[in-house]
Parts: sequence; C-alpha cells; structure tokens
Amino acid sequence: MSIYAKRKMNEILEGNDYQGRGIVIGMTDSGTKAAIAYFIMGRSENSRNRVFEKEGDDVIIYPFDESKVEDPSLIIYAPVRTLDNKLIVTNGDQTDTVRDFVKEGRSFKAALETRCFEPDGPNWTPRISGMLTFGSDIESKGDFTYEMSILKSIDEIGSDCARYTWSYPGTPGLGHFIHTYETNGNPLPTFQGEPRRVEIPDTKEELCEQIWNTLNDDNKISLYIRYTDLMTGEYEDILINKNEK
Repeated sequence: MSIYAKRKMNEILEGNDYQGRGIVIGMTDSGTKAAIAYFIMGRSENSRNRVFEKEGDDVIIYPFDESKVEDPSLIIYAPVRTLDNKLIVTNGDQTDTVRDFVKEGRSFKAALETRCFEPDGPNWTPRISGMLTFGSDIESKGDFTYEMSILKSIDEIGSDCARYTWSYPGTPGLGHFIHTYETNGNPLPTFQGEPRRVEIPDTKEELCEQIWNTLNDDNKISLYIRYTDLMTGEYEDILINKNEK
C-alpha cells in the first residue's frame, strides 16, 4: 500500500474494540467544507457515565448520572471550543489552554508545550489535540489549515513527556485521524506513529455512519461531528450520545 493511500474510517476502526478517544480533521472530497469528528469510549463505569452537550458553538462533556461520578478530573471537560477563525478540539482540559493562548496571540504548539500526558499511570493517557484555522482575508477565504498534536509518556513509568505536532493544508478528500490507544490492553498501549490518513466524505451523515456504526458497541459513549462551509462559515453538526437523558 502506498504511503499516500487513504482509508475510510470504518476500515481503520473495525476489528479494534478500544481506541479510547479519537479526533478526525480534514476537508470534504468536494473541497467545500472542513470536517471534524471527536469520539469518546470508556471501559469503567466512571468513564461510561458521560454525555456530550452543546453550549452555543462549543461542546461540553457532563456526567450522565451525577450520583455515580467517582473522579471528574479527567473525564469532564470541553472537547470543542470555537474562537474567532479557530476551531479547537481536544481530549481534555487542554482545549481551554489552547484557547487562552490563542486569545493572547500565541500558538497552538506553545500552548501544548505547557501541558503533559494525563497522570493516570500505568496508562499515562496521551493528550491529543487539533486546531483548524480558517482563512479570514480575501486571498485565503474558502481555505483552512490545521494542526494536530499528541503528548505522551516517554517511557512506561511516566518519567517525562514527548510532544509531537503536525501541520497540514486543507486538501480535498483528505483527513487525518489520531486516537489515544492502539487497542485494548492492561496497561493500554499508547498510539504510535503519525496521524492516519483518512477519506473525508462529502456528507456528515456518511462520516457519522462510518464511525458510530463501527466503534465497539460496549465501549463507545459519544460522538460529535461538525462540517463547516468554507465560504460562509456556517456549519452543520451531529451529536450522538449512547446515554440519552
């Protein structure tokens, strides 16, 4: 297979019962929309006790049943934040770190230099992040670029943090997918290599079907997808919770 080959999301997800949390960013095949997807999975009752909720243009994770919350520190956060011509998506409270740095005119990479993997040894869950920057002037309107990052332990004892960042141009039909774990295990094996190259279909419904219908039924919790029109800035989205209030 060519190193430039793209795969459908269902082809990547099928047969793997635990990817943890995942981020997809890319451009639709028509070149007219920017796409993001974010999903969460869980093995413990604490992790599974969650729902996504929209608040304005942002997405917040809340407990489904507050009486069952054991430790909210790593499971309750805002995975999606919208700020001016930026769209930020992460698997933890580093969403707000990136937003605050951008407000100050500083960079995505600089923000994540201040953060580390999650303190949940022996898994040392990686922090995965992405940020889209939409064109805001006449020359760049209708286009966007995006960055992705993973912060992960440099060894099995969590002695230090390795930080990786990638930058991409919006390219019709191309997206990238990064997730926290390679597969299930004890401890959970950390994601390896670069973000996977994936196909981005023209409709949010098709991407939703590829992801939600392929994620492991026992472990999947919630999925959020947003397609943004590159000329108008308007977006359409899909939010799915396994736990329904």
